[in-house]
Amino acid sequence: MKLPKFLLADNSEFPEDLFVVHTEYPRFILNVEEEEVEWLDDLEGDDEETMADEATKVVESAFKWCDEELAKYDDEEEE
Repeated sequence: MKLPKFLLADNSEFPEDLFVVHTEYPRFILNVEEEEVEWLDDLEGDDEETMADEATKVVESAFKWCDEELAKYDDEEEE
């Protein structure tokens, strides 16, 4: 099965929170409201600084994607 890179998720136990699930390496779940990340994969690499930079970039991409996705919902509601 081919999965999208990012998925939006919510849960009734956390009604105020919105989550982004990153399905590619390094997989993680981002709590958008709390700005917390739960890593599902161990970050591997020789250079910790490079891995930290890459992790930061992918989390920033998740936030950007989420903002763009929510804007699409807002646009649909306005039509």
